[in-house]
Amino acid sequence: MPDTRAYPLIRARRRRRRWRLPAVTAVQRRVGAVLIVAMALLGGLLWASRSGPTDPLRALVEARSTLAAGNYHAARRNAERAVAVAPRLAAAQLVLARAWLAMGEGAAAEAALGRAQAAGVPPTRLHALIAEARLLQGDPAGALIEAAKEPTPEAARVRAGALAAQGQGAVAQDLLEQLVATNPKDARSWTVLGRLRLDAGELGGAADAGAVAARLAPGEPRAMTLQGEVVRARFGLVAALPWFEAALRTDAYDHPALIEYAAGLGEAGRYAEALAATRKALVAVPGSPPALYLQAVIAMRAGRPELARHLLASAGAGIADVPGALLLAGAADAATGRGEEAVAYWRRLLAVQPMNLTARRLLAGALLRSGDARGALDVLRPLAMRGDADAQALALTARAWEWIGDRATAAGFLDRASGAGGQGALFATDEDVGALTVEAAGAAGDPTYALGVIRGRMSGGDKAGALAAARALAAAAPRDPAALLALGDTLAASGQGGEAVGAYTRAADLRFDEPTVLRLVDALGRAGKPADAAATLALYLGQNPQSLMARRLLGHWQVAAGTWDDAIETLEQLRHRSGNRDAGLLADLALAYAGDGDGETARRYGRAAYALLPMNAAAADAYGVALAAVGETSAARQLLDKALVLSPGNAAYLAHRRQLG
Repeated sequence: MPDTRAYPLIRARRRRRRWRLPAVTAVQRRVGAVLIVAMALLGGLLWASRSGPTDPLRALVEARSTLAAGNYHAARRNAERAVAVAPRLAAAQLVLARAWLAMGEGAAAEAALGRAQAAGVPPTRLHALIAEARLLQGDPAGALIEAAKEPTPEAARVRAGALAAQGQGAVAQDLLEQLVATNPKDARSWTVLGRLRLDAGELGGAADAGAVAARLAPGEPRAMTLQGEVVRARFGLVAALPWFEAALRTDAYDHPALIEYAAGLGEAGRYAEALAATRKALVAVPGSPPALYLQAVIAMRAGRPELARHLLASAGAGIADVPGALLLAGAADAATGRGEEAVAYWRRLLAVQPMNLTARRLLAGALLRSGDARGALDVLRPLAMRGDADAQALALTARAWEWIGDRATAAGFLDRASGAGGQGALFATDEDVGALTVEAAGAAGDPTYALGVIRGRMSGGDKAGALAAARALAAAAPRDPAALLALGDTLAASGQGGEAVGAYTRAADLRFDEPTVLRLVDALGRAGKPADAAATLALYLGQNPQSLMARRLLGHWQVAAGTWDDAIETLEQLRHRSGNRDAGLLADLALAYAGDGDGETARRYGRAAYALLPMNAAAADAYGVALAAVGETSAARQLLDKALVLSPGNAAYLAHRRQLG
């Protein structure tokens, strides 16, 4: 037998091992069969859905369909698919240009129009489109030149927009009114007319045009967004949201609608939804400055000032000089310990808006914290010297005088702070009335100059002349809220409070915003209608739930109206948010609890308010009422007498003193 060791590859035969599959049950067989069938179907679907070569004509049809439906982003994508395969397809280039125009991208639109002309489109068909592209790029003069070459309604519409951009708003509106009179079913012209009226402050006319545009083009993003802005100005944030949602149902990535929707959601306190809308806006327009600004606002409200600073920096020059961005940038710097930077931002803002009350208060507070009390007084002077100065400005002024060492002057401002109301009056002016009158005569169609005349006459003490000018302005512009507010302000300053309520009510019917509401509420309060004042504020808060100013006033007027439970609920919510350092809030809580029969709680709140401001008439009165509620009549009488010494003739304090006996 040979020696197998000499051949290492030869091995002894091994016993073959058998592998047996485990037994398969009937259920397992059925499951396996189902899986095999499912995999086969999935494979077939994937095979069938493989993208074959694009049919440019089919893509063109889809582009035209989505453009007509108002889905501008889909129209752009479909047109781009067509021109990617057939760049010489002129019709597709035209649709692409129109989609870019609808999206506000003038440069991209003009490039597509150039390719369309190179593909054979006659130049005579392109003048209106080129004019619109030039207008979107900030060249109204070039737009007018192109629009003049094409006698079509489309060219006339662009011409109106260019004229408005050059400051000829009245001429532009006349031109558009002629267009819609000739073709009353032209939704785009109605939309442009409504936009011009809204920008000019003619809210009544904007509402009329917007309503027609929305009826003629339901779902069209531009018409829906315009209507949303009009509704927001007239009725509040919450009422406007459905209109922006309607625009986004047509085109989910329409940038203007997304920005307005996000802003409305944020102001309504729906921050998660607002953030989602800004993210979609950034998909639609990468690096969108308005979207980044809104994200910065949300970050600041969430207590993340560093993130807010980063987002504002990312927004860049697109919002560098926007007043809201300057205010926010200063607040973010102040919150992160960059006081000097904050002061610089707020000074820039006041250079643009010298009567921005919030900016003045913030700047004055920052200067005061840095030890510059004189600088703070310089900033506060235009506020503190007004008859209707708000309590916060007066309190800051008092602190500045205390810092300097003039406690007597400080006490006077603290006393004024105790009775500060919410009426917004016309700002004073030192311009010559004659010069203002000449300017107004030279610009008969511009109400701004008429307002200047009213201010000048009021500042000069000519109340009768100011009132006559205000009545004339309101008669000439009966649907302009600014004109009606000017009339109401002049009537209030002239001692005609009842008629002022009517003017403010008409203004509120057109624009239900915070300045208008505060004026109306103050006038109702002065007219002895606390229940109407409370109802007005409740209606406003239903649409603008985040307004702390309105909520604070609501609590005050609920106390005045004697609706104790409602007042306690409103005021306690505010106290939980703002703390226990607002003497006026604590005083109102003391009155509310006393009226509700809870004397012990009323006494605690009254004592706290009085401890904060012992020389404040409202605090003394509230503490006196609270002590009376627990039977401490002697101490209550002393405090109520003190309130009347501090504020002689106050009807509410007199009533409380008479009740005590």
